Amino acid sequence: MKIITSSTWTWVCFWTVAALLTGNAKAQTVAAPKAEKKYIAYKITRGDTVSVSVLGERDLTVGQKRIEPTGTISLPLIQDIRLYGLTINEAQDAIANAYREGRFLRNPIITVTVETYAPRIVIVSGKVNSPGRQEIPPDVEVTIKDVISKANGFGDTARGTAVRLTRTMPDGTLRTQTLDVESALKGKASANSGDAAFVVEPDDIIYVPQKFI
Repeated sequence: MKIITSSTWTWVCFWTVAALLTGNAKAQTVAAPKAEKKYIAYKITRGDTVSVSVLGERDLTVGQKRIEPTGTISLPLIQDIRLYGLTINEAQDAIANAYREGRFLRNPIITVTVETYAPRIVIVSGKVNSPGRQEIPPDVEVTIKDVISKANGFGDTARGTAVRLTRTMPDGTLRTQTLDVESALKGKASANSGDAAFVVEPDDIIYVPQKFI
Protein backbone atom coordinates (compact mmCIF):
# COMPACT_ATOMS: atom_id res chain seq x y z
CA MET A 1 0.00 0.00 0.00
CA LYS A 2 1.34 3.45 -1.04
CA ILE A 3 1.53 5.89 1.84
CA ILE A 4 0.65 9.55 1.08
CA THR A 5 2.69 11.90 3.18
CA SER A 6 1.33 15.23 4.45
CA SER A 7 3.51 17.18 2.04
CA THR A 8 2.32 15.10 -0.88
CA TRP A 9 -1.28 15.60 0.19
CA THR A 10 -0.74 19.36 0.36
CA TRP A 11 0.52 19.48 -3.23
CA VAL A 12 -2.40 17.32 -4.44
CA CYS A 13 -4.88 19.72 -2.83
CA PHE A 14 -3.04 22.75 -4.25
CA TRP A 15 -3.12 21.52 -7.85
CA THR A 16 -6.75 20.36 -7.54
CA VAL A 17 -7.88 23.80 -6.34
CA ALA A 18 -5.78 25.50 -9.02
CA ALA A 19 -7.35 23.36 -11.74
CA LEU A 20 -10.84 24.12 -10.47
CA LEU A 21 -10.15 27.86 -10.35
CA THR A 22 -8.64 27.81 -13.84
CA GLY A 23 -11.63 25.88 -15.18
CA ASN A 24 -14.06 28.34 -13.59
CA ALA A 25 -12.19 31.28 -15.06
CA LYS A 26 -12.33 29.75 -18.51
CA ALA A 27 -16.02 28.98 -18.09
CA GLN A 28 -16.71 32.54 -17.03
CA THR A 29 -14.79 33.87 -20.02
CA VAL A 30 -16.73 31.71 -22.45
CA ALA A 31 -20.08 32.52 -20.84
CA ALA A 32 -19.60 36.31 -20.88
CA PRO A 33 -22.58 37.77 -22.76
CA LYS A 34 -22.11 40.04 -25.72
CA ALA A 35 -23.22 43.66 -25.58
CA GLU A 36 -26.74 44.05 -26.98
CA LYS A 37 -28.40 46.98 -28.66
CA LYS A 38 -30.91 48.84 -26.53
CA TYR A 39 -34.38 48.55 -27.98
CA ILE A 40 -36.98 51.22 -27.27
CA ALA A 41 -40.71 51.67 -27.76
CA TYR A 42 -41.55 53.10 -31.17
CA LYS A 43 -42.56 56.77 -31.23
CA ILE A 44 -44.93 58.04 -33.87
CA THR A 45 -43.35 60.54 -36.23
CA ARG A 46 -44.44 62.91 -39.00
CA GLY A 47 -45.36 61.08 -42.20
CA ASP A 48 -46.40 57.84 -40.49
CA THR A 49 -49.74 56.43 -41.62
CA VAL A 50 -51.91 55.13 -38.78
CA SER A 51 -55.30 53.54 -38.25
CA VAL A 52 -57.41 54.34 -35.19
CA SER A 53 -60.24 52.09 -34.04
CA VAL A 54 -62.72 52.70 -31.22
CA LEU A 55 -64.22 49.53 -29.76
CA GLY A 56 -67.95 49.36 -30.47
CA GLU A 57 -67.94 52.68 -32.38
CA ARG A 58 -67.62 51.85 -36.07
CA ASP A 59 -68.43 55.42 -37.15
CA LEU A 60 -65.43 56.72 -35.20
CA THR A 61 -62.95 54.20 -36.61
CA VAL A 62 -60.63 55.57 -39.30
CA GLY A 63 -57.84 54.06 -41.36
CA GLN A 64 -54.79 55.24 -43.27
CA LYS A 65 -54.52 58.63 -41.59
CA ARG A 66 -51.23 60.40 -42.24
CA ILE A 67 -49.48 62.26 -39.42
CA GLU A 68 -49.29 65.83 -40.70
CA PRO A 69 -46.16 68.03 -40.61
CA THR A 70 -47.75 69.64 -37.53
CA GLY A 71 -47.62 66.22 -35.81
CA THR A 72 -51.40 65.87 -35.72
CA ILE A 73 -54.20 63.86 -37.30
CA SER A 74 -57.89 64.71 -37.58
CA LEU A 75 -60.37 62.32 -35.95
CA PRO A 76 -64.20 62.35 -35.85
CA LEU A 77 -65.65 64.62 -33.15
CA ILE A 78 -62.34 65.57 -31.51
CA GLN A 79 -60.79 67.00 -34.70
CA ASP A 80 -57.00 67.54 -34.61
CA ILE A 81 -54.99 65.69 -31.99
CA ARG A 82 -51.20 65.64 -31.70
CA LEU A 83 -49.63 62.18 -31.83
CA TYR A 84 -46.08 63.10 -32.88
CA GLY A 85 -43.47 61.88 -30.40
CA LEU A 86 -45.86 59.54 -28.57
CA THR A 87 -45.52 55.78 -28.19
CA ILE A 88 -48.45 53.63 -29.34
CA ASN A 89 -49.74 53.29 -25.76
CA GLU A 90 -49.39 57.03 -25.14
CA ALA A 91 -51.26 57.80 -28.39
CA GLN A 92 -54.11 55.47 -27.41
CA ASP A 93 -54.36 57.13 -23.99
CA ALA A 94 -54.30 60.63 -25.53
CA ILE A 95 -57.16 59.81 -27.92
CA ALA A 96 -59.20 58.15 -25.18
CA ASN A 97 -58.73 61.19 -22.93
CA ALA A 98 -59.83 63.52 -25.73
CA TYR A 99 -63.08 61.59 -26.22
CA ARG A 100 -63.72 61.54 -22.46
CA GLU A 101 -62.92 65.21 -21.89
CA GLY A 102 -65.13 66.20 -24.81
CA ARG A 103 -67.95 64.17 -23.24
CA PHE A 104 -68.33 62.14 -26.42
CA LEU A 105 -67.57 58.74 -24.86
CA ARG A 106 -67.52 57.64 -21.24
CA ASN A 107 -64.90 54.88 -21.36
CA PRO A 108 -63.47 54.52 -24.88
CA ILE A 109 -61.11 51.67 -25.74
CA ILE A 110 -58.74 52.85 -28.48
CA THR A 111 -56.40 50.86 -30.70
CA VAL A 112 -53.72 52.66 -32.74
CA THR A 113 -51.88 50.76 -35.47
CA VAL A 114 -49.00 52.10 -37.54
CA GLU A 115 -49.75 51.01 -41.10
CA THR A 116 -46.79 52.67 -42.85
CA TYR A 117 -43.59 53.92 -41.25
CA ALA A 118 -42.16 57.17 -42.55
CA PRO A 119 -38.40 57.34 -43.16
CA ARG A 120 -36.69 58.40 -39.92
CA ILE A 121 -34.05 60.86 -41.05
CA VAL A 122 -31.43 62.97 -39.30
CA ILE A 123 -29.28 65.49 -41.16
CA VAL A 124 -25.56 65.92 -40.47
CA SER A 125 -23.74 68.95 -41.86
CA GLY A 126 -20.59 70.95 -41.24
CA LYS A 127 -17.12 69.59 -40.60
CA VAL A 128 -17.66 65.85 -40.86
CA ASN A 129 -16.08 63.63 -43.49
CA SER A 130 -19.38 62.41 -44.97
CA PRO A 131 -22.16 64.97 -44.41
CA GLY A 132 -25.71 64.22 -45.49
CA ARG A 133 -28.93 62.45 -44.51
CA GLN A 134 -28.91 59.35 -42.34
CA GLU A 135 -31.81 56.99 -41.74
CA ILE A 136 -32.17 55.66 -38.19
CA PRO A 137 -34.04 52.48 -37.19
CA PRO A 138 -37.45 52.88 -35.53
CA ASP A 139 -36.90 50.77 -32.41
CA VAL A 140 -33.20 51.09 -31.51
CA GLU A 141 -31.54 53.94 -29.66
CA VAL A 142 -29.09 55.84 -31.88
CA THR A 143 -26.77 58.32 -30.17
CA ILE A 144 -25.14 61.41 -31.62
CA LYS A 145 -21.83 59.55 -31.31
CA ASP A 146 -23.25 56.81 -33.58
CA VAL A 147 -24.34 59.43 -36.11
CA ILE A 148 -20.93 61.14 -36.18
CA SER A 149 -19.21 57.77 -36.57
CA LYS A 150 -21.51 56.88 -39.48
CA ALA A 151 -20.52 60.21 -41.05
CA ASN A 152 -16.93 58.89 -40.97
CA GLY A 153 -15.96 61.07 -38.05
CA PHE A 154 -14.96 64.68 -37.66
CA GLY A 155 -13.00 66.57 -40.28
CA ASP A 156 -9.54 67.95 -39.49
CA THR A 157 -10.89 71.40 -38.66
CA ALA A 158 -14.00 70.26 -36.76
CA ARG A 159 -14.84 71.68 -33.37
CA GLY A 160 -16.18 68.44 -31.98
CA THR A 161 -16.63 69.79 -28.47
CA ALA A 162 -19.39 72.15 -29.63
CA VAL A 163 -21.66 70.09 -31.89
CA ARG A 164 -25.05 71.75 -32.29
CA LEU A 165 -28.23 69.68 -32.43
CA THR A 166 -31.51 71.35 -33.38
CA ARG A 167 -34.78 69.54 -32.68
CA THR A 168 -38.37 70.37 -33.58
CA MET A 169 -40.42 69.91 -30.43
CA PRO A 170 -43.98 68.48 -30.43
CA ASP A 171 -45.41 72.01 -30.15
CA GLY A 172 -43.50 73.10 -33.27
CA THR A 173 -40.82 75.15 -31.50
CA LEU A 174 -37.11 74.61 -32.12
CA ARG A 175 -34.65 73.65 -29.39
CA THR A 176 -30.88 73.78 -29.93
CA GLN A 177 -28.30 72.07 -27.73
CA THR A 178 -24.51 72.20 -27.80
CA LEU A 179 -22.89 68.82 -27.16
CA ASP A 180 -19.31 67.69 -26.55
CA VAL A 181 -18.93 64.58 -28.72
CA GLU A 182 -15.18 64.75 -29.39
CA SER A 183 -14.13 64.02 -25.80
CA ALA A 184 -15.89 60.67 -25.79
CA LEU A 185 -14.63 59.70 -29.25
CA LYS A 186 -11.05 60.39 -28.15
CA GLY A 187 -11.48 58.80 -24.73
CA LYS A 188 -10.80 62.04 -22.89
CA ALA A 189 -12.05 62.62 -19.36
CA SER A 190 -14.49 65.49 -19.52
CA ALA A 191 -17.45 66.69 -17.49
CA ASN A 192 -19.46 66.74 -20.71
CA SER A 193 -18.27 63.45 -22.17
CA GLY A 194 -21.73 61.96 -21.49
CA ASP A 195 -23.06 64.26 -24.23
CA ALA A 196 -21.96 61.66 -26.79
CA ALA A 197 -24.68 59.32 -25.47
CA PHE A 198 -27.42 61.85 -26.34
CA VAL A 199 -30.15 59.94 -28.23
CA VAL A 200 -31.13 61.45 -31.58
CA GLU A 201 -34.68 61.54 -32.95
CA PRO A 202 -36.16 61.83 -36.46
CA ASP A 203 -35.79 65.26 -38.06
CA ASP A 204 -32.88 66.25 -35.80
CA ILE A 205 -30.38 68.54 -37.53
CA ILE A 206 -26.76 68.13 -36.44
CA TYR A 207 -24.17 70.76 -37.29
CA VAL A 208 -20.44 70.46 -36.60
CA PRO A 209 -18.78 73.90 -36.58
CA GLN A 210 -15.22 74.74 -37.54
CA LYS A 211 -12.50 75.34 -34.98
CA PHE A 212 -11.56 78.89 -34.19
CA ILE A 213 -8.31 79.80 -35.94
